[in-house]
Amino acid sequence: MARFLAVAIIIAVAVLAILALSRRPARAELPPGDRAPLFTAEATLGQHVFTFNLADALKKGPVVLYFYPAAFTTGCTQEAHDFADAIGKYKALGATVIGVSKDDIEKLKAFGTSECRSKFPVASDANLSIARSYDSIIDFRHNLYANRVSYVIAPNDKIVYAYSSLDPDQHVANTLRALEQLEHKK
Repeated sequence: MARFLAVAIIIAVAVLAILALSRRPARAELPPGDRAPLFTAEATLGQHVFTFNLADALKKGPVVLYFYPAAFTTGCTQEAHDFADAIGKYKALGATVIGVSKDDIEKLKAFGTSECRSKFPVASDANLSIARSYDSIIDFRHNLYANRVSYVIAPNDKIVYAYSSLDPDQHVANTLRALEQLEHKK
């Protein structure tokens, strides 16, 4: 009887814990106001491989950091084209754009040249450590990828905007709008 009671208590505690966790709001990204995790990563701009350092980029102005699942997939290619087409607007607002995925640097060299049109760098996050630090992970068929999340990070390391959607359509428009609002607050 004592054994049954102990098992029943353990099950009851587990059920209560699951219920408590299920009531917590779901978050797919770090919220505005949080400090952006600083990182360095192997990146490429066109065919040139270099080390991207977020802290150094923030010294020059705001950074648009966008995560995407995989190079050369339909949505990621569309998103890369959209960012490349808008790069002049980002530069006019003093912003640096960088895309991050778990693809290796060789694949990113090709993707950066053809799909990003050598207009902004893309970085390799092979072990997804950067994506994890930004709560930007998605599990697709038991494989982990970077989720499609875009951040605008102010020069003071604070996240001022975060947007998560697997649909690539609004990432550029939304981050540009956030940068314009950041510019007006100066």
